[in-house]
Amino acid sequence: MSADRSSPTEPLVERQRVDKWLWFARVAKSRSLAAKLVIGGHVRINTVRIDNAAKAVRAGDVLTIALDRNVRVLRINAPGLRRGPYEEARLLYDDLSAQPAPPDDDA
Repeated sequence: MSADRSSPTEPLVERQRVDKWLWFARVAKSRSLAAKLVIGGHVRINTVRIDNAAKAVRAGDVLTIALDRNVRVLRINAPGLRRGPYEEARLLYDDLSAQPAPPDDDA
């Protein structure tokens, strides 16, 4: 076994299905709901609309996700290894979504 491979307990993951990544990153409550988001045309990878939940994503890809009340733009930092707590899931992406402007105190 070469030194650049990971151990059997920690698999080397470079690409991951988009539905699985959305579930690991806690964008969707279940993997089936994540797949429905993708199949429904609500997800874009690098500005290209996709409709296949098995489409592979990798670090550096930018996802645009149209949710019920907002649109999220996320840059993938890493594939997920499991669906962990929010603090762990938050490390999988950078949120590039436009943040609302703070209220003006002068008014």
